[in-house]
Amino acid sequence: MAFRKAVKGTLIGGGAVATAFGLSQFFEYRKNQARLAYVEAQGELKMPFKDALPTREEQLSTLRNTEEFDVLVVGGGATGSGCALDAVTRNLKTALVERSDFSSGTSSRSTKLIHGGVRYLQKAIMKLDYEQYMMVKEALHERANLLNIAPHLSAPLPIMLPVYKWWQLPYYWAGIKMYDLVAGSQCLKSSYVLSKSKALEFFPMLKKDKLVGAIVYYDGQEFDIRAKCVINATGPFTDSLRKMDNQKTANICQPSAGVHIVIPGYYSPDNMGLLDPATSDGRVIFFLPWEKMTIAGTTDTPTEVTAHPLPMEDDINFILSEVRHYLSPDVEVRRGDVLAAWSGIRPLVTDPNSKDTQSICRNHIVNISNSGLVTIAGGKWTTYRSMAEETLDAAIKAHNLSAAPSRTVGLMLDGGKDWTPTLYIRLVQDYGLENEVAQHLAATYGGRAFEVAKMAQVTGKRWPIVGKRLVSEFPYIESEVQYAIKEYACTAIDVIARRTRLGFLNVQAADEALPRIVEIMGKELQWTEQKKKEELEAAKNFLYLEMGYKARSDQLSKTTEISLTAQEIARYKKRFYKFDKESKGFITTVDVQQVLEKLSIQIDENALHEILNEVDLNKNGQVELDEFLQLMSAVQRGQISDSRLAILMKTAEEGLDLRGPVSVDRSGGGV
Repeated sequence: MAFRKAVKGTLIGGGAVATAFGLSQFFEYRKNQARLAYVEAQGELKMPFKDALPTREEQLSTLRNTEEFDVLVVGGGATGSGCALDAVTRNLKTALVERSDFSSGTSSRSTKLIHGGVRYLQKAIMKLDYEQYMMVKEALHERANLLNIAPHLSAPLPIMLPVYKWWQLPYYWAGIKMYDLVAGSQCLKSSYVLSKSKALEFFPMLKKDKLVGAIVYYDGQEFDIRAKCVINATGPFTDSLRKMDNQKTANICQPSAGVHIVIPGYYSPDNMGLLDPATSDGRVIFFLPWEKMTIAGTTDTPTEVTAHPLPMEDDINFILSEVRHYLSPDVEVRRGDVLAAWSGIRPLVTDPNSKDTQSICRNHIVNISNSGLVTIAGGKWTTYRSMAEETLDAAIKAHNLSAAPSRTVGLMLDGGKDWTPTLYIRLVQDYGLENEVAQHLAATYGGRAFEVAKMAQVTGKRWPIVGKRLVSEFPYIESEVQYAIKEYACTAIDVIARRTRLGFLNVQAADEALPRIVEIMGKELQWTEQKKKEELEAAKNFLYLEMGYKARSDQLSKTTEISLTAQEIARYKKRFYKFDKESKGFITTVDVQQVLEKLSIQIDENALHEILNEVDLNKNGQVELDEFLQLMSAVQRGQISDSRLAILMKTAEEGLDLRGPVSVDRSGGGV
């Protein structure tokens, strides 16, 4: 489901600093316990379906007509889905409701890293905090379990911690080695020290000056529904549901924003991440390869709760600034290279049962109200499974439910059981898919990839035989949209944001794919023309506001100063007036189309309108000379990378001068 897509591409990481607590005499006990649980989890479960998911209509009918469920989970993110799965494994009659889509909130907007917790372990040592230590232990156990139950979705990733002071080298080395010991039998791979030359060999973009060496570690609404027990797993909206239960209850959620950006893959190696443990304001930044791109981001900025958090320009520039500190001066970190940006809300909480109700709880909390509402809040992605188990244990006890023990340790996630590292080869051989597409399907759907391949349409080409891409740069194919509908995708946003990650990877690419996605969904779901129009507008608005395009547009509109030399202004004016033949002081799609016709270039009218609209700051349907000069000034400064209009006008100018063939390609699309 979408939960799986949110996990897809998850990287397993770790934390690093020493621990002074007794080095886990529970290693062998934990190991044997996990092994036994794994065997038990693979036993027969009372599943309502095995081969095909029930339709959405069937699901709604069940919700309407079931007299009473044992458990009703509110919230379909990582924690809520985990609670529902845990309840099902205990043979409890379970329902889950979600206001939007699976993982549409915090869960889909994470750093894509399953890790033990760098900051938590450091605090555990410095403050001799046993609670923090046990939280890291729990995270390491869950990290290992996720690798076992979803091998197609997660993989170990080495993370480099660059060291620029000699005294830090033994300090960090000792800490990380002790971290390996804390992980015990669940240690992914041993950490190691790299010399300066080796560090630069693995991460050539790294800043060389004063680099001593590096340490590498591994990590990875419808109607009434009745239930005996209601579980509140609504993340940042925890207090909203608690106040429905009791209006006088105090707030416990302390929302914290995390902003992430996606930049081109050439900013990082394919197989190595980077950690900055101490930024200029004390926050931690991760710099990781993800889906052949690079993701950089940080967390812990106080914020207000909203269903649609927006990435702010200040946060984007802060991340870029911190990235520059670690990369070589040869690597120009440009604002224009940001392909997408988003903000997610982390629901930090205070413990209502604690004497100090103002203190942020470092871990998650499970709270049961006087009426019996079970609330699970806080925590993190890595520990979703153990959080769910603890929540169901509390719910069963509080409501005297008859239930079997949890069997989610070792329970394979959908698609994981039949996955192998070479599964993609069979997809290529049996169906005639492109190699890149086959690898993507195998890594996303696991054993279910064959179902997607069977739905793929013939391309009409010699190769690939099947699998029409939604957009040329990414391996997402049209049949994935059809399959997404089977997994309850109801809107175009569901597809671009969670069934695929296109909206998170490249806003312009997602925007280009939208018309075809809406067309496919419209046919499958029998949408009217009005409904298709509404879906297209809603998805474009999502990309504009929540995926960073607005931040880029706002920045360009604020760039009133034109930082160009007189010679450059003259050159760009000359280019502009090749299109503005009547010297009106502005150009329209008609002007551009006339020039392109002279060069025998054909561009779809709608696409051309979108290209000009990117630069039309006052949205009057035309691009004025000053807007064009602002654009070129921003391109010169690196604030905008490879604007489609800039490329189009430059290549057209060259074509007019040479009267030769001109190719116009889409830029790749910075936001």
